[in-house]
Amino acid sequence: MNDEKTFNELVRLRAEVKRLRRALSRLEPGLGALLRRRGFTIYKKEPVDDLLLPAKKYQAGYYTMLHKYSFRLFLRDVIKHQELFTLEDVARYATPAKTKEYLDYLLSIRLIRQKPEGCVLAKGPVTSFGPTLEWYVAEVFKREFGSETVWGVKFKRPRVGGDYDVIAKLDGSLVYLEVKSSPPKQIYDSEIAAFLDRVEDLSPAVAIFLMDTELRMKDKIVPMFEKELRKRDERPPQVARMERELFGITDRVFIVNAKESIVRNIKLILERALKNGCFRTG
Repeated sequence: MNDEKTFNELVRLRAEVKRLRRALSRLEPGLGALLRRRGFTIYKKEPVDDLLLPAKKYQAGYYTMLHKYSFRLFLRDVIKHQELFTLEDVARYATPAKTKEYLDYLLSIRLIRQKPEGCVLAKGPVTSFGPTLEWYVAEVFKREFGSETVWGVKFKRPRVGGDYDVIAKLDGSLVYLEVKSSPPKQIYDSEIAAFLDRVEDLSPAVAIFLMDTELRMKDKIVPMFEKELRKRDERPPQVARMERELFGITDRVFIVNAKESIVRNIKLILERALKNGCFRTG
């Protein structure tokens, strides 16, 4: 009985923290204002053409499903075979029974249509899972941390260009995330350099290089960061393991994968950054 009472109290307190954060957020400068203070004005954001997203009434459930790594891998295969696929085509990362469950779910929220010879995307073409992953990570900040967010952002910047995948406002400060849906073998030195350039240009309180993979970061990604940091500094900061596949560079730049869960790993990073005094109002 006491365990149930404690659990209910924790749920209530978490909801109250989210409510207070939302209330505080309304009193602080908005995300757009924080960007403008740094000389950044949003040129484009949140492109919908390449987004694998159901109608609004289904989005809460879809968000919950996206917590599952196997479901995200399944969606990648659905996109790969979107013109026509069978259960066998999209069952590489889950059992046939679980894959059938995922297919039935997509049919129920009308993201795919059934044909006699197989299934097809109801909306298409979708060229990449990347924008959907960016939408999901932005929703994590909104739903779990009460943050104002924007994703798929482009700025008109003379020196540093490219997309800023997700930007969030948390406790009056900026959090920037580079979100990779590709496996480590498809990540190149230029992408690491571009991420660090954007961190320097935007100067967020916290920056996260997030890879949607359960593969080890130490094998390729961490060495790539170490190599790039040596190019920039004669005495580069250390890339230190915080735990498992979560690494920190100084107190505000982090590298992490999806092992355990994306929500859990982001939460650990934000807790660490908060303890280190990274978040400042304004």
